Amino acid sequence: MSIEVKNLLKQYGEQKAVNSISFKVDKGEIVGFLGPNGAGKSTTMKIITGYLQQTGGEAWVCGINVAEQPLETKKKIGYLPELNALYYDMYVREYLGFVAEVHQVTNSKTKIEEVVALTGLTVESKKKIGQLSKGYKQRVGLAAALIHDPEVLILDEPTSGLDPNQIIEIREVIKKQGKDKTVLFSSHILQEVEAICDRVIIINKGNLVADDKLSNLRKTSSVANLIRVSFREDLDQQLLNNLTAAKTVTKLDANNWQLTTDDSDQLRKQIMELSLQHNLNIVSLQSENQSLEDVFRTLTQKVQ
Repeated sequence: MSIEVKNLLKQYGEQKAVNSISFKVDKGEIVGFLGPNGAGKSTTMKIITGYLQQTGGEAWVCGINVAEQPLETKKKIGYLPELNALYYDMYVREYLGFVAEVHQVTNSKTKIEEVVALTGLTVESKKKIGQLSKGYKQRVGLAAALIHDPEVLILDEPTSGLDPNQIIEIREVIKKQGKDKTVLFSSHILQEVEAICDRVIIINKGNLVADDKLSNLRKTSSVANLIRVSFREDLDQQLLNNLTAAKTVTKLDANNWQLTTDDSDQLRKQIMELSLQHNLNIVSLQSENQSLEDVFRTLTQKVQ
């Protein structure tokens, strides 16, 4: 496992910022790390990267115990923190050269040009960092995280401050890096997580509340999926009420109905069987799966 945490605990007095959580992330995975403000995301990331000491439990990066060998784990990690600390008086390439030297990168000039191009910094690369917009400062932080070609990327709000076009560009960078690296990233832009990740980890009030593929979370979450069906004929609502896969049935207008269900496939099948049994003509039949936002809201609003 490239990242593994086991019973990770961080406590401040009586408050448990991270409450004995465990998860693993393999090479080639891009995993979204989600939770409301104060859930413990940044704290967990700081422990994994060796910037914060845990109260209990263990964290490993590429098989190395973070607490026992923090410097060795830092060599394996590219870290973009939520608060991207940069030297504003340094020029972009100057700063990246400094970071490359810290990581003892041998071919630093080549690597600087690679990450400048990769993160879209070429146009702004001759400026001082303090002259850059927030979005371009974020790109500099991402370039610095990539300069030593780490095996693991830990990105805390990597698209913060970027405009929609920049977000798409950085999304592609992350997806490309995820092909041969381990990527754990947090974001409050849930559409970004849906676009990049197949798997998400959700924590709330320090507790792990979900760790699964997004497709599975949509199926198992208590938020019902919607199905809208339109018939050519009018029909008795009781026929739809009798469908065992339907949780609720709502008449929208004369021939249009909205149904909620925990099993969209089964309900669609039952609607088709109903139409055959009663010689009904279906004009349209549409499923509307719940979004990651629905899943997130349901899981993080539960009382822990």
